[in-house]
Amino acid sequence: MQEFWEHYKFLITPFAIWFFIQLFKLIWDLIATRKFNFKRILGAGGMPSSHSAVVTGLATMVGKAAGTDSYVFAMAVIFAVVVMYDAAGVRRAAGKQAKLLNKIAETPGLTGLEVSEKLVEVLGHTPIQVFVGAIIGIIVGLIV
Repeated sequence: MQEFWEHYKFLITPFAIWFFIQLFKLIWDLIATRKFNFKRILGAGGMPSSHSAVVTGLATMVGKAAGTDSYVFAMAVIFAVVVMYDAAGVRRAAGKQAKLLNKIAETPGLTGLEVSEKLVEVLGHTPIQVFVGAIIGIIVGLIV
């Protein structure tokens, strides 16, 4: 079993981080709204950022295993920065635009458009959600 873990911990741990953070969001949403929303297990956005936790957890594990002076660690860090920037920047902006477009489409007489479905509004993360996710990932990466 130890050999299996050593071979696959770089796959198992990030998926476990993602699963448990998404499960936390599902439970938190259930407590807050008193409604079961299964979309929270797969949906983007919310506190903390599972994207940030996964990539920083993986980068931390790679740094521990290969050394912080390795090219693999450098690639993992760059990958993590790009993902976190995207989560807090591009995807968050897209979510804000979706919210505004949904509001415009719902305004009577403003547009002649017939909208069949709403755009997804919770796509990205606030900087604090990204930061908390990153801290969780680093902690888990150091423990594993």
